[in-house]
Amino acid sequence: MPGPTSPARTRYAVVGLGGRAQMYVRALARTHADRNELVAFCDANQTRMDAHNKALRDEHDHDPVPTYAAADFTRMLTEQRVDAVVVTTVDSTHDEYIVAALQAGCDVVTEKPMTIDAERCRRILEAQRASGRKVTVTFNYRYNPAHAKVREVIASGAIGEIGSVHFEWLLDTRHGADYFRRWHRDKANSGGLMVHKATHHFDLVNWWIASAPETVFGLGRLFFYGDENGARRGLARGYERAHGAPEAADDPFALQLDSSPNLTALYLDAEHEDGYHRDQNVFAPGVTIEDDMCVAVRYRNGATMSYHLTAYSPWEGYHVVFNGSGGRLELDVVENAFVDPVTASRAPGEALHGVDGHAADSGAGTRLLLRRLWEQPVELELPDTTGAGHGGGDERMLADIFGEPAGPDPLGRASTQLDGARSLLTGLAANRSFETGLPVRADDVLAL
Repeated sequence: MPGPTSPARTRYAVVGLGGRAQMYVRALARTHADRNELVAFCDANQTRMDAHNKALRDEHDHDPVPTYAAADFTRMLTEQRVDAVVVTTVDSTHDEYIVAALQAGCDVVTEKPMTIDAERCRRILEAQRASGRKVTVTFNYRYNPAHAKVREVIASGAIGEIGSVHFEWLLDTRHGADYFRRWHRDKANSGGLMVHKATHHFDLVNWWIASAPETVFGLGRLFFYGDENGARRGLARGYERAHGAPEAADDPFALQLDSSPNLTALYLDAEHEDGYHRDQNVFAPGVTIEDDMCVAVRYRNGATMSYHLTAYSPWEGYHVVFNGSGGRLELDVVENAFVDPVTASRAPGEALHGVDGHAADSGAGTRLLLRRLWEQPVELELPDTTGAGHGGGDERMLADIFGEPAGPDPLGRASTQLDGARSLLTGLAANRSFETGLPVRADDVLAL
């Protein structure tokens, strides 16, 4: 707790108390409690808020905080004298809480994606301009040491002017499948993986090459998941959700919520209030997002990118290549080399990915190779990337947002509403291109 001479703590409320909220609650209640005060929770589900309050008592030695229904969000801001809000709700509702908080004079920290479409994005940008308050978008991948090293190398001019980028991201059948079990499977909630997931990747490229997309062409389809694909390949099983379904008992694509006390408390015990099932069948009807996406992008600085996202891979990781006038930079990351079908349905910890790190035998590893013209290739030394939560990016980001100011950051990792908007440009244009079959100018989707 702060002493007599400590600065006044920033009063934070968290809206949206699902699994992703946990790292913010922990940061505010424990890790960075010297500078911040967690004062309230807001959610549409009382049971989930109660579960977080129980964790405050049992895990963080923190008193429970007042809870508010979603409809009482603005009342909460006034009653609890909130200075700043953390938004971790369903993506399609981010704008509602961001705009209301800004209009009430609060700063905002929001999960990515900042929102899911151009109209909602404009609302946020207008509210921020009118209020003058601060919006921080939590792009934790910028804080991964390997990604920071990539930015340093490119900015140094080591490979000259960037001509093209090749970027392939693979989600395995444990992590990738999870987007097809929960609310993300409906594009009206998430904007699809081009928005919900690839926003991370598109932000990285914008940041790495210091540019923004100009023209986008994309091809996307539902190739692996969904009822038709499951039936055609003999993968479908006759259940809607895994819990209590005998057909799901040995299904490696099922999620057994009761295998995790954490998921039980946040979802299984809470579903009587809102009917939300966290463990839906990935081969059941109702999937409206794509699982295989190919995108070509031309950036405003003339560089181009070929990008592919696969959500049904046998291993998880990514490969990024930068071709420049002076050489080539190659980043290879293996996050998980193999999915064990026996344990795939069990999800210990806070999430399936990104929080608890990877097991020692997961095959994880990172390699950054510099190939300058006329020179032997050199494998560059990397800082430690084995930390939990996106290569340690989560904790570094939380320290930057909630911790003591560390001074100027030459890498420019902190992200504002403008970075959040720019990260959406590629995905929103790609979604439109999926529908029309035509190239799309980014300015025609969202002019910034």
